[in-house]
Amino acid sequence: MSEEHGLLRIGDPAPDFSAVTTQHTEFNFSVWQEQDWVVLFSHPADFTPVCTTELIGFAHQHDLFRQRNVKLLGLSVDSIHAHLAWVRNIQEKMNVSIPFPMIADADMKIAKLYGMIHPNTSSTATVRAVFIIDPKRIVRALVYYPLNAGRNVDEILRLVIALQTTQRFACATPANWQEGDKVVVPAPKTLNDVEQAMAQPDYDFQDFYLALKDISHPPKSNISASAEADISQVSEEEPPPPPETPTGKPSEGNGASATESTPPA
Repeated sequence: MSEEHGLLRIGDPAPDFSAVTTQHTEFNFSVWQEQDWVVLFSHPADFTPVCTTELIGFAHQHDLFRQRNVKLLGLSVDSIHAHLAWVRNIQEKMNVSIPFPMIADADMKIAKLYGMIHPNTSSTATVRAVFIIDPKRIVRALVYYPLNAGRNVDEILRLVIALQTTQRFACATPANWQEGDKVVVPAPKTLNDVEQAMAQPDYDFQDFYLALKDISHPPKSNISASAEADISQVSEEEPPPPPETPTGKPSEGNGASATESTPPA
């Protein structure tokens, strides 16, 4: 395979580039990305039926991606004028606004840079490539679809959430994982690791090498064991008798306003 059509791999830096998009006359990828995640996806051509449904699918999920600090970026090997006409057509005919930029790559420079052209499929059209790129501009996942099968936008969003979750909690996600499900704890590497892991009360062990953990609940407050015991004892004891009615004047600090105030939760 020639270097011109070489494929990026997971862990590779995502190449920087400049281009024209439907939202920018001068677009630089790294400047535009800032500190966000990016889902970069390619289309075979403008005004094609499957690609149109995919643009609409990404547009419908755009807000959910942005809530995850993810920017969407489309590309096809068409001119900026074709892109503008296509986006306007989708707005007018399907009543869907495309809120993310579409790169015009008529010379296929960026498509070749990212390995979106697969010569055995087409020498002039990109396959349906998806690149998930983290804030450090590292490729974290790649998915390739053929020309005749549309992408599952829900799965792409799920994959982004899984990547962000594993990075945040230093874990892995099991098959068919959805947000809120238990995650996989890193497997032990020594016998001592096995003993320590199996002593964890919040691990759901399937076997010594496969343990799951619920990360959906926030960690407990940092209270010592003795303090927790004191709280437990207090809660089991009978409540104290009500205070006697104060006899002093309100100006002395023990009036009605003082006794009726609700103690802090």
